[in-house]
Amino acid sequence: MPHSASAKKRHRQNLRNRERNRVVKSEIRSKVRKVLEAIVSGDVASAKEQFKGMTKSTDRAASSGTIHRNRAARIKSRISARIKNAEKGTGAAKPPAKGRKAATKA
Repeated sequence: MPHSASAKKRHRQNLRNRERNRVVKSEIRSKVRKVLEAIVSGDVASAKEQFKGMTKSTDRAASSGTIHRNRAARIKSRISARIKNAEKGTGAAKPPAKGRKAATKA
């Protein structure tokens, strides 16, 4: 536990910021999942619409420093490529992976 007053304050700030960052990251993951589910179901128009909201969220998180700007760019690039493939009808549209182990195996 922190002993000095400044360390105690810093600890409070860290807890508050961590909770705020968790909410933002969770929101991004949820939006990515919704876009991927729309792609898998074949609803490209819905996927494009949800992609706009997802990009806004990732850019906002990157500008505030919650996630790195390269990570935001990587997320947008990968989802955009999947949407383009779904439009063309090429490539196997697979559902989003469930859990951490499933994501590494895919």
